[in-house]
Amino acid sequence: MTVTAVEAPERPAHRDPNVLRWLGAYTASMVGDSIYFMALAWAAARTGSASGTGLVLAAGSIPRALLMLGGGVLADRLGPRRVVIGSDAARAVLVLGLAAILVLTAPTVGVLVAVALLFGAVDAVFLPAVGALPPRISPPGQLARIQGLRGLAARGASIVGAPLGGVAVATGGPVLAFATAGALFALSLPLLLGLRIRPLPEAVKHSGTVAGDHEERTATEKKPTVTEEKPTARQDLVDGLRYIRRHPLLGPLMIVIGLSELGFVGPLNLGLILLSEQRGWGAAGMGWIVAGFAAGAAGAALLIAVRGRVPRAGLVMCLTVLVGATGIAAVAQIPSVPLAAATAALVGLFIGLAGALCGALVQTVADPAYLGRVTSVSTLFTYALIPLSYPATGAAIALWGTGPVYAVSAAVCAAGGAVGLTFTALRRAELPR
Repeated sequence: MTVTAVEAPERPAHRDPNVLRWLGAYTASMVGDSIYFMALAWAAARTGSASGTGLVLAAGSIPRALLMLGGGVLADRLGPRRVVIGSDAARAVLVLGLAAILVLTAPTVGVLVAVALLFGAVDAVFLPAVGALPPRISPPGQLARIQGLRGLAARGASIVGAPLGGVAVATGGPVLAFATAGALFALSLPLLLGLRIRPLPEAVKHSGTVAGDHEERTATEKKPTVTEEKPTARQDLVDGLRYIRRHPLLGPLMIVIGLSELGFVGPLNLGLILLSEQRGWGAAGMGWIVAGFAAGAAGAALLIAVRGRVPRAGLVMCLTVLVGATGIAAVAQIPSVPLAAATAALVGLFIGLAGALCGALVQTVADPAYLGRVTSVSTLFTYALIPLSYPATGAAIALWGTGPVYAVSAAVCAAGGAVGLTFTALRRAELPR
């Protein structure tokens, strides 16, 4: 009689100590981010220069846009854990150093711009690497649940970080706020050092190199011979972009991400400020609408975290983008704050669900050796290129009003879902069981 080996069931992500260490580190970093940006805004305002304040707040986006793709290459070459640890350590040193400087002297635009540029450069390295870590710490069947947990952590960080930063600024000024942010970045380091990294699949090679071979090489993998030439960073970048373009799912997913983000982020951020002013809702009304969106997005993240898997993930992702886009257009036509907040909650629910499914699909189908570069491309849209659309959004609203601009933005967002539906492989895409 033969005995068939039965694989042990996967441990759910929310009960996996390795995932929880990553989640704790990620949450600490996100809360630190929220406090840092609030402290930077207050310190810039204290310089007394409105133009200088705008320059400080915009400075970080420049290196983030220019270096994001290079950050993905670095994550794949060195291994994502090393890059995340190094970048969080650099952020801790940078922000704590700024706090020390402000103890001795008043903030100046030059110093704050320099710090913002350096922070943006480190962010360009951090974001692709932190996105590439989940497949290295958990089996594929838990990646959707991890995306849900990550979404909850991001929403929780926004809820906690803003009040905590405000209390710190009110109590000890920007100095205390920067010190608190730096301490949170430092807090993530021991959690990251405790991560157990899963090895890459056997002989995952591209262009003659093994991604992360310094950090994750297993004992069974062959080392390069002396005659092998390791590709340059530029060759790795080109190889990664070619990999995305040729992949049956990743290429379509990048199109969905780019269009949906372009149509969604402008109305949510700058557009909502201008809409609230035109309707006379004020800051309080805008706050309720933002809270509605955040609640909906948190609900979507909780749903994914609990279920762990949604059938027909590709099809559901595209359809939820379409439904969310309809809600974006509706927000500009609603006359009352309560109804606008309820609509925003639905937008957050559907767009949040689409984002979580998209992230899970990307991490499931991408070869781990390319995941840093893949993540850098998807992150580039959200954190680097889309904010550059704000001036165009503001100018368009000034010319044509919020209603037409929201309608065009909703159409662009809906185009992402519609284009996704045209790809058979994406419509049929499934998450692992």
